[in-house]
Amino acid sequence: MSFNAGSIQRSLGVLTPSSEESLIAERAGGKARNLHTLTAAGFQVPSWSVIGLDVFAEFSHASGLDERLGDLLADGWDDRAAQVAAEISALIEGAPLDERIAAAIALAYQEAGRGLVAVRSSGAQEDGTEHSFAGQFDSYLNVSGLDQVTAHVRRCWASGFSERSMSYRAQRGLPPDGGGVAVIVQRMVPAERSGVLFTADPTAGRADRYVVGAVHGLGEGLVSGAVDADTVVLDAATGEPLSTVIGAKQERYDAGTGPGCEVSPVADEDRKALSLTADDLARLHAVGIRATEHYGSPQDIEWAIADGTLWVLQSRPITTLGPAVDAAPEPEGELRIWDNSNIIESFSGVVSPLTYSFAADTYAKVYESYARALGVRGDKLREVQEWTPHLLGYIHGRVYYNLYHWYRMVRLAPLYPLNRRVLEKSLGVAESISDETADALHPFTPRPGLRGRVSRLARTMTFARRFLAIRKSVETFHRDFYRAYEVFNNIDYNALPGDETYRRFRRLQRELIEKWGPMQALDATILLSVGLLALLTRRWLPDAPEWFTWAAASPGSDVESAEPVWALAELAAKARADDEVRNLLEHTPDADAYGALRDAGHTEFLAAFDAYVADYGYRSPDELKLEVPDLHENPAGLFTLLRDAQPGATSGSAGDHGGEADSYLDRHLRGPRRWVYERVRRKARAALADRERLRFCRTRAFGAAKRMLRAMGRDLARSGAIATWDDVFMLRLEEIRGAYEGMIAHAELTELAALRRRQLAADAELRAPSRFTTRGAPYWSGNLERAGWTSGPAARSGARELRGTPCCPGVVEGPAVVTDTPRDIGGGILVTYRTDPGWVAALRSAAALVIERGSPLTHVAVVARELGIPTVVQVKDVTTEIRSGTLLRVDGAAGTVTVLAEPPDGGTAVAPPDNPRTEIPQ
Repeated sequence: MSFNAGSIQRSLGVLTPSSEESLIAERAGGKARNLHTLTAAGFQVPSWSVIGLDVFAEFSHASGLDERLGDLLADGWDDRAAQVAAEISALIEGAPLDERIAAAIALAYQEAGRGLVAVRSSGAQEDGTEHSFAGQFDSYLNVSGLDQVTAHVRRCWASGFSERSMSYRAQRGLPPDGGGVAVIVQRMVPAERSGVLFTADPTAGRADRYVVGAVHGLGEGLVSGAVDADTVVLDAATGEPLSTVIGAKQERYDAGTGPGCEVSPVADEDRKALSLTADDLARLHAVGIRATEHYGSPQDIEWAIADGTLWVLQSRPITTLGPAVDAAPEPEGELRIWDNSNIIESFSGVVSPLTYSFAADTYAKVYESYARALGVRGDKLREVQEWTPHLLGYIHGRVYYNLYHWYRMVRLAPLYPLNRRVLEKSLGVAESISDETADALHPFTPRPGLRGRVSRLARTMTFARRFLAIRKSVETFHRDFYRAYEVFNNIDYNALPGDETYRRFRRLQRELIEKWGPMQALDATILLSVGLLALLTRRWLPDAPEWFTWAAASPGSDVESAEPVWALAELAAKARADDEVRNLLEHTPDADAYGALRDAGHTEFLAAFDAYVADYGYRSPDELKLEVPDLHENPAGLFTLLRDAQPGATSGSAGDHGGEADSYLDRHLRGPRRWVYERVRRKARAALADRERLRFCRTRAFGAAKRMLRAMGRDLARSGAIATWDDVFMLRLEEIRGAYEGMIAHAELTELAALRRRQLAADAELRAPSRFTTRGAPYWSGNLERAGWTSGPAARSGARELRGTPCCPGVVEGPAVVTDTPRDIGGGILVTYRTDPGWVAALRSAAALVIERGSPLTHVAVVARELGIPTVVQVKDVTTEIRSGTLLRVDGAAGTVTVLAEPPDGGTAVAPPDNPRTEIPQ
């Protein structure tokens, strides 16, 4: 067919990006108008052309269709809409095309580049500010060849008179013909990933959030709803991820050999992972900002990524936003990200002001000392001192990481790009920050030029010396710690005057806590060695299972913090071996069990019981919360653990996943690479074992501090400074210091404690988000309201399979025990929001472990691997979705938790998931 392109473009509406704006506005339809705007603004848009509204008008007139259409669309058409739509479709698809119309379609195909194209409807009123017509007209993908393009252009014209599009118009008082349909012919992009981007949250009516949906392949599966897509909510101002839901993504749609799409399964590893990288999200955020600013309103954007290019396929206004979008202005001030990740392992739920202030003070002193140990001095040290007191935040009674400061801390050591990624894994952070944001975070103002490079080199050399000598440093610290600890531990502080206890407490801070700083080089050693091990695994063992790196780095079954597990197993074996002891434990309340055993003359068993408490009494649930009594003060909880302890392995006979790693390495890695891998692995294993030793030291240091502060509480109560001794937990550390140093009047403390007790009780009723952002002062300017602090239980979605991070392999089927305490597990699958080191004694009574928060490097995860317990961590919403009694299948290697059967009685739910074991002293 021959035709004159210029004459056709002048006489009929074959429009291209270079067409005059007035012709686009008049003839292109809403979707094509937006394409023209995007292209003119410099967005990456695949090549396109438009068969204008006037082409359809010419077609209708030349074929005699316009009169017939008029008859069909006369009054009363809506009573027989389906019949009318079918007749119009048959007329359009069967009417002849004259030469000019056929030539116009051929030209449009040529302008789009021929080959594979999308043929898309563009209604006259589509994608407007009042009516979107989303989903009302037809579009076709992967169309190839002029005959097929022509056939699909007819179908697009017919979709302008479909039953659904005419009903849409009727509901909105619009005329049934709607001015006709233009047709876009656009080059197909061979998308690796596709999706949608909303530059406001259309479901919540919030302009402070972007919502991204993404799938592998073409976006047809997402738009049609056939594929369960990934969803990421971004902070509109910063682009930081606020929440991430990884969809099932079981299938992908790609271009086939004919019109339409070919559907194929998605590989398991791609299903389990987020389909977008941090860089992808940053680019999408940037595109969203540009589009919103350009159009002046929130946009619904379709996009695709191919060969590294982010393509914008179309953009339309969001027309369904509620009135809340502009309800509150975006606050100004410093951006902060609050994340509870694995800090909830140490400080779960609502904690007392004393616990928070003691922890914050400890963290500040330790990390300032760490900076000094790396040679940070002068103005740089003063800058470090500005943020170390704020490593932790205290929001509505909960402890959060002030996340940006932790990136600053990690940057004190070399190899920041690698270490920050491992930091995110070790903390259990679900969403990474962007490379741009990470690069902007420094512990102090970097010095430019030669002096800056010399300073960085000196700090790197200092770190290298500590890295190489870390085992010797740990041994020295360990020896000195226990020498000092014995002095603090063997004192009855209740018998001392309060001011003497206070002086000893200050000494404990100096001698046990403030000297901890140099040991933070051990955490940096873990980040570096585990990071290098993971890097080598990815490069040299690309097919290794996800749990492999953690098993390879596992410190071994003789890890010190697993000792309470073996000691409890031995004590439980003693109880089972004596029928009378076992019978007493089974039928006596925990609070009365000790007395009953004593009265019955079981002195040998009680001696073993007392020895366990003496050795491990500080290792108990919520052991770092000062307001929670440990086993020294309340040993009754140990009887519950003994009752539920399951017969089984003893020390050294746990599942050897380090051996599994050795076998895998023997099969897949040899020669020089194996030698290098083992050197890095040995460093990682030793560092993790040393960390567990130091965590036991931390437990004992906190235990000694707990005893001292409780004694001070009793002293303050005797003096009338507070109403009851446990009001001390409602005070901050600096207020206790002020009471003994003469900086605060006693009369102030009583009212202050009562006020905080009431506030903490109100805070306990709130359900807290695991991660959120604020700007400026967190409690003001609507920050927390936007973050989603709510009361009441979370709603269940009914998901049948949940996914998390594989931690320890093994497949187990059994009933779920959803709990917020390490009790009553009884051989079931332990499902919990978080754990803390005090849970380790209860682990042997669990068949598998499923944790909503945490990370593969948290204390309980490390011990679970040594015990061979299948474990999955970071399982989003598991304590909301699963009820006790639910029959589950846990696959620790795949990271899946599958519901096999619901409990017959509906089951029981755990407390609001952010608030396990809320302890408010009464």
